[in-house]
Parts: sequence; C-alpha cells; structure tokens
Amino acid sequence: MGDVPTDLKLRKLLYYAQAWYLARFGTPIFAEDFEARLHGPVLPSQYRRFKSSEWRPIQDEIRPPRALPAKLAKHLHAIVTTFGTETAGSLELMTLQEAPWLRARRGVPRTTPSRATISKESMRDYYRHTI
Repeated sequence: MGDVPTDLKLRKLLYYAQAWYLARFGTPIFAEDFEARLHGPVLPSQYRRFKSSEWRPIQDEIRPPRALPAKLAKHLHAIVTTFGTETAGSLELMTLQEAPWLRARRGVPRTTPSRATISKESMRDYYRHTI
C-alpha cells in the first residue's frame, strides 16, 4: 500500500473515494462534507476518530462493513488499487495542488489553518473533467 496506513493516508484515500464516486456516479458516499485543512482534505468524523494515531500506523481495529453494494465495493477496490500504492506524503501533495482544495481555501494563506468546506459539486465537477 505504498507505506503504512496512517491517519494522513486514510484521509486522502477517503477523499479520493468520495471525489471519484461523485465524478463517476453523481452521488456521494458520505453525506458529511470534507474540509480544506492545512494538510489537505479531511472528513471531520474520521479525523476525530483516528487523530490520536498522528503519524504512527493506525492500530485501531477497523472492521469492514458486513455488506457493501457491489458498485461501491468495486469502486473502493479501484481507489485502493490506484492510490494505495502512493505514500501519504505523495497523496497530500496531490490534493494540495488540485482545484477543489485550492478553491475552498481561496484567500486563506497556505500556512493558515482552515475548516473551509470543500463542496461536493466542486469535487464532482473537477474530477469528472479528468475522467
């Protein structure tokens, strides 16, 4: 998977899962909005859940859902196959250069913390044009 599963890497994989699902199918996986934080997109509920891991590998037991719809399971597998080989740092740099994060932080200096919302529409539209 590129490197050990850390909170940072998980945040980016969740972001790309949401972004590409929106682009391909027009609907979100998560109702919750991502925020344009200092180190890239964050799903707040999952950030709170795993932030105690910090830079260390996640040690919490993460149980997979009992059953996922086939379309979603296939999509998540594709995300892990495509992006899972990247390091957390590489994924962070990728997200920091992409329009949804940049637009959400418009006017906020790069080194200033932010909780600006990354709209689902901006994610859908940006990634739909890269398909």
